[in-house]
Amino acid sequence: MASTTFSGPVTSTAGFVGDITGGITGDVQALSGAGAVNLTSLITEVTTTGTNALTLANGTSGQVKIVTMTVDGGVGTLTPATFANGTTLAFQDVGDTVTLVYTTAVGWVLASNVGVTLA
Repeated sequence: MASTTFSGPVTSTAGFVGDITGGITGDVQALSGAGAVNLTSLITEVTTTGTNALTLANGTSGQVKIVTMTVDGGVGTLTPATFANGTTLAFQDVGDTVTLVYTTAVGWVLASNVGVTLA
């Protein structure tokens, strides 16, 4: 099967497999300045324009969210509505990246962190 488009959620009882060239991809949100990190894109690329406040609403169980700083114009501080590992995440340099997973029990959980400061 070359390519298939689905309009709703996809569930697999055996998992998902991506090849080394295709992998798993998702939409990218470009967020400049303060604002909301959306729940509809897999990745949010942040361009800071000073000291920017970023927010992240609660997701759905099993949801994955990747946030990365792509342009450094200052510090971007992300405050998830519910965060298991603290209160905020501070993005200070290009390449600072987190991967978060949402659980109904404790909210957003930090799965990986490159350079982001937790508070």
